[in-house]
Amino acid sequence: MSQATTAADATDRNVEIWKVKKLIKSLEAARGNGTSMISLIIPPKDQIPRIAKMLADEYGTASNIKSRVNRLSVLAAITSTQQRLKLYTKVPTNGLVVYCGTIVTEEGKEKKVNIDFEPFKPINTSLYLCDNKFHTEALSELLESDNKFGFIVMDGNGALFGTLSGNTREVIHKFAVELPKKHGRGGQSALRFARLREEKRHNYVRKVAELAVQFYVTNDKVNVTGLILAGSADFKTELSQSDMFDSRLQTKVIKLVDVSYGGENGFNQAIELAAESLANVKFIQEKKLIQKYFDEISQDTGKFCFGVDDTLKGLELGAIETLIVWENLDVTRYVLKNSAGSEVIVHITKEKEKDRSLYIDKETGLEMEVVDRMPLLEWFADHYKDFGANLEFVTNRSQEGSQFVKGFGGIGGLLRYKVDFDTLNYDSEEDGFYSD
Repeated sequence: MSQATTAADATDRNVEIWKVKKLIKSLEAARGNGTSMISLIIPPKDQIPRIAKMLADEYGTASNIKSRVNRLSVLAAITSTQQRLKLYTKVPTNGLVVYCGTIVTEEGKEKKVNIDFEPFKPINTSLYLCDNKFHTEALSELLESDNKFGFIVMDGNGALFGTLSGNTREVIHKFAVELPKKHGRGGQSALRFARLREEKRHNYVRKVAELAVQFYVTNDKVNVTGLILAGSADFKTELSQSDMFDSRLQTKVIKLVDVSYGGENGFNQAIELAAESLANVKFIQEKKLIQKYFDEISQDTGKFCFGVDDTLKGLELGAIETLIVWENLDVTRYVLKNSAGSEVIVHITKEKEKDRSLYIDKETGLEMEVVDRMPLLEWFADHYKDFGANLEFVTNRSQEGSQFVKGFGGIGGLLRYKVDFDTLNYDSEEDGFYSD
């Protein structure tokens, strides 16, 4: 992936992460009879033919399993895995993850599971296991640290620009600088010297500020989750307060750290000193986002919505800039068909799914046919782009998150402009009089 990760990419990434989290949850809950559940992970550089040969060998070995039931289900799982592999001529850029097997549902029925996908970032694990459960440890590792942070290390001898993502650090650029020491040589007036020294320092800070934009801003968007300014002396403070330092980057500064070296040693030291702040970033971003949402409400700007109905109306109007949903929101989207053949969409919470009155057509009193049902979260993940919105999943682990879930039902949005939902709701109820 290039250095560029625009806001849209960041949202896509959040959605990918959410999908993997959801997949892990369902895979972890699945159990099979005997050892008929195959977990196969192929790292990016591996070869499909090699894996195909290994599966053929496994098939040969499994043919000798004594228990007939277990033998047949293992052979079926290996065959499904082989069929999935045939869809690929080569291993995708980020590797390949395959889960195949027969699981036992809550009702005690057997159900086949066949999943294959390319993960959202390279998976450097090689795994083949045939067990009574699916193995998802490698997927969980993918989720661990996905954020990329920028580091600027400045001292009197030069500056270094680097990034850190997970445990991968990269030096993007470094340059040396010669600055006059504090005291001038004889013959120079103290004032003139001080002015020259000031000018050189000023130019140095300007150069760092300009390069920072070059490295950490792509297509007008900051491409790192946060920035750490490190250094000895007061250069880092000077940079952080300077008018020359781009305001988009200024808002991303997480921490200023004092390091006793410059260059790569300073970079390593800065990573250690900033570790705790980096770990809290996702948490802090979430708090900031929900706080911004609460601010709109407390200032009564009208640029917010909450609850399933208003949020969906806001999306349809194209008014929602950021859609905020709790990652465990338990609402299902039903598409129902009434006797006249037209579709009706209803959103039902887990508790109310058993309430048959929700499936009754008010006009005819007949029960409607269920055409489709899917979790609302999944529908959002597939469709948020159609409405020009960004999608943010939040947890209920922070105080703000918990308040958002309890007080606002865990769903809401920040709007581009003010919308009066009461009037909209009133209009839609009156619709009956105007319809043809």
